[in-house]
Amino acid sequence: MRRAFEDLGPTYIKLGQIVASSPGLFPKKYTTEFQKCLDAVPAFPFSQVEGIVLTETGKPVSEVFKHFEETPIAAASIAQVHAAQLHDGTNVVVKVQRPTIRTRVEADMWFIRKGAWVAERLFRVARLANVTGIVDDFATTIREELNFRTEGRNMDEFNEIMRTHHCDNEVVAPIVHWEYTTHRLLCMERFYGIKADDVEEARRQNVDTERWLRVGMRAWNLTMMLHRFFHGDVHAGNLMLLPERNQIGFIDFGIVGRFSPDQRMNVLRYVLAFTTQDYRELANVMVDIESVESDVDIDAMAADMEILYGPLLQKTISNLDYANLLPDLIRNANKYGIRLPREFILILKQLLYFDRYAKLAAPNLNVFNDLYLVDFLFTPAAAEYGIDTNKIARMLMSAQQMKMAASNAATPD
Repeated sequence: MRRAFEDLGPTYIKLGQIVASSPGLFPKKYTTEFQKCLDAVPAFPFSQVEGIVLTETGKPVSEVFKHFEETPIAAASIAQVHAAQLHDGTNVVVKVQRPTIRTRVEADMWFIRKGAWVAERLFRVARLANVTGIVDDFATTIREELNFRTEGRNMDEFNEIMRTHHCDNEVVAPIVHWEYTTHRLLCMERFYGIKADDVEEARRQNVDTERWLRVGMRAWNLTMMLHRFFHGDVHAGNLMLLPERNQIGFIDFGIVGRFSPDQRMNVLRYVLAFTTQDYRELANVMVDIESVESDVDIDAMAADMEILYGPLLQKTISNLDYANLLPDLIRNANKYGIRLPREFILILKQLLYFDRYAKLAAPNLNVFNDLYLVDFLFTPAAAEYGIDTNKIARMLMSAQQMKMAASNAATPD
């Protein structure tokens, strides 16, 4: 099946990557085999790159760029990336969409949807895994990734948020060169740095990894909590330490999360419940998110969540099974008739990425209960974005009081 996916082309390779990164939702033998879909995808010929540049800009490569590397830096299922230089000497990277990918994706998605529909009617495990829901999310994601103008606007929006909160001297996304950007081409500033999980190289260059991870995650939290917008794929290749600039950089904004003002309070409750280890509040938030009408045993659900989430909040944990944690959490929610929205799963996935980096590069940092990461919630600026700071403070105080009461009850006189 993995070979078939590779033969069928980019859409199926992308779907195979989802299978590979979703242990617990698919049988282990499939997630293991589909890991091979995460390897480098073959590049398409430079002659096709030249054709796309000519079609999109009306000019040949040599007129648009002073220099353009024929061999790509990376090739993926949707596009490949080339190093280049503008005529003014600016070093850039150019993301070039695969030829005919848009037409192929639309055709492929029709067949994939039909396959999911059939699978759910034939197999109970497919219904429990919500295969059609996975396919719908996949379709949304891949369509977003196919419009490079959208990705460019996402980067501009992120940089504007950083400027608004005076964080742009520390946290940046690449600057987009719009005169060379279309829906199939994305020309942007080139970053030179260290992947977030390359601890050895960071230490060799005397980078304070703990400081920069805290700065980066605080910025990510700020965009999410105040602006209801967040980078939805902060794997190590997309989060870079930039020693020469003394900054941290976010790249690849093809996947972003957004949610409504009404959803924001539940997001804040969700994250703050992590911070205070208030598992009952976590259970209540999950029930409220899904608006579950049937009675849910909140105490039982809170107890289950403490078992699942508890290891994340232990600073010294070293053998946490990240691969199965998210599927276990989804299964636990399903156990109580709750299906978490895509945005909440996406948020948790990014938190797990940050936690993994912290375990590697900043062992004293706990991304789930470091209040520096959410301190902006208690400033006048938060109120300007419609956040009730007093309510947030009461939530924290209530959780702390509950923890103290539980601790006192467990301590003999």
